[in-house]
Amino acid sequence: MAKKDNGSFEQKLFKAADKLRKNIDAAEYKHVVLGLVFLKYISESFSELYHKLEADEWSDPEDRDEYIAENVFFVPKGARWSHIHSQAKLPTIGQSIDEAMEAIEKENKELKNVLPQVYGKANLDKTSLGELIDLISNTELQVENKNSKDLFGRVYEYFLGEFANAEGKKGGQFYTPKAIVKLMVEMIEPYKGRVYDPASGSGGMFVMSEKFVTAHGRSIKDITVYGQESNQTTWKLSKMNLAIRNINSKFVAWNTEGSFLKDAHPDLKADYILANPPFNQKEWGVDILQDDGRWKYGTPPNGNANFGWIQHMLYHLSPRGVMATVLANGSLSSNASGESDIRRNLVENDLVECIVALPKQLFYNTGIPACIWLLRREKNSHSKQVLFIDASEMGYMEDRVHRKLSDADDEEKQGDFYENGWGDIQKIAETYHNWRKNENYADIKGFCKSTTQEELQKHAYILTPVRYVGMPDEEDDGISFNDKIKSLTSTLKKQMEKEEELNKEITSQLDKIGITL
Repeated sequence: MAKKDNGSFEQKLFKAADKLRKNIDAAEYKHVVLGLVFLKYISESFSELYHKLEADEWSDPEDRDEYIAENVFFVPKGARWSHIHSQAKLPTIGQSIDEAMEAIEKENKELKNVLPQVYGKANLDKTSLGELIDLISNTELQVENKNSKDLFGRVYEYFLGEFANAEGKKGGQFYTPKAIVKLMVEMIEPYKGRVYDPASGSGGMFVMSEKFVTAHGRSIKDITVYGQESNQTTWKLSKMNLAIRNINSKFVAWNTEGSFLKDAHPDLKADYILANPPFNQKEWGVDILQDDGRWKYGTPPNGNANFGWIQHMLYHLSPRGVMATVLANGSLSSNASGESDIRRNLVENDLVECIVALPKQLFYNTGIPACIWLLRREKNSHSKQVLFIDASEMGYMEDRVHRKLSDADDEEKQGDFYENGWGDIQKIAETYHNWRKNENYADIKGFCKSTTQEELQKHAYILTPVRYVGMPDEEDDGISFNDKIKSLTSTLKKQMEKEEELNKEITSQLDKIGITL
């Protein structure tokens, strides 16, 4: 897909910021940049309310309670962006920012131990740091901000993806590509209730849920998010990410043990579950959890946690809940260590509603082919049936190594990736919803198939979509088989004649210089 020459605002800002990175590793620089974006965001929000209070003779713009009442972070004088920017060229700027971060944490308990305090490190060039502050303060950013209150959320989200790309395999641990998250959210439609992610990373599932809710004219207060993350650094990124979106992260927990060994929400029954847990996780603690009550459909093997994650989520799913999770394709067909029995039990208990095969190269951290499992406790319609969608050939190459699913909401809609205003995401989600509603749905060879449990049983409960949807029919070009053979024969004959003429010419030239083959 062609891109605009000038790139998006976020692209230009990231490229400019990345030029200032110099000898710092992307994994470390990520915290430097995202921390400044966050600081700029809370200062902008603070300043907006500050000026309103200043204009009101009955209000005190320095009263912290005024900001709490409006769900705005209170920023102390020494931490406000105007103060930081005024010191950008001083050699002590790194220390000033660290002190600012510490002061903000003291004033806002929900940010305690969250903000990065890395700016005074010796390996961070202070001249480049000052230039980065200037960049985030520039006129273009201010103009853009007036046009979009969502600016800093957009910038933060875009930067997360770019840093995940820059870090490669390590980066993908904290970031799920936006297109995959959006597809899952569009399928399960988290309008109202409790949204849970047991491997919450940098909070992308929650941010996309918030976007979905507000896009449909509802309030972010209609959903409550619950999450758990075992990597403290990633958890801090998520706390800032959610704060920028005004999403309450009170129930997004961190502990080193993780969701299996130390469940942060043992009594939670969620209405919606969204997750992208680690693929094929080994040594995840089943030796300690052998008789755990979560393994209702079979004990997962020690060497692979895929069905541990599925059952952990099912354990937390409310009676009318729905869940979507990304897993490696091996989960669809593996027969190792009782996995086929667990898969059969899930199908026979009518929990599996839809399987979507995803294209390769969607992820930053792995080349392993992946799929989406969608499970629901109460299907209402299509009892004892599973919808298979094969999207493995969909999408387009965003660059030489990464594929992306097209999205009708993208600013750029070019080429053959959009059909009647739909992108890949909309086509997949709409197919699923039409099937659920029994409206305008039909099996399409090579793409989707509604399948009965009897048919699944014939295939030993292997859930690979291509087994059921089949291969798409080749387009009829109107040329008969005999005519195609004649054309191929004629082409081959011409190629052989050209080769013979070339050999004669080579022999002739060699004879002239006395070389005989």
